[in-house]
Amino acid sequence: MTKDEIETLVRTELGRIAPDIDPDEIDPDGDLRDECDIDSLDFLNLVTALGKALSMPMPEADYPQMRSLDGLLAYLARGTAA
Repeated sequence: MTKDEIETLVRTELGRIAPDIDPDEIDPDGDLRDECDIDSLDFLNLVTALGKALSMPMPEADYPQMRSLDGLLAYLARGTAA
């Protein structure tokens, strides 16, 4: 999966979880939960949806790597490159 495909997937899933947020206005280095005004359950739903879509385990221990949009995209790129 390409970087653009991963980003499209993430933005689509964010749109499902936080429909009032414009994904283009998310600060890529900001705290993703704050940027999207989502709680821990929403974040878990996001991670679960991405893990299923990419057939990729995303353990809770790795959540700090997914704190920002850029961090999440980099994490997914590494995970899908293997």
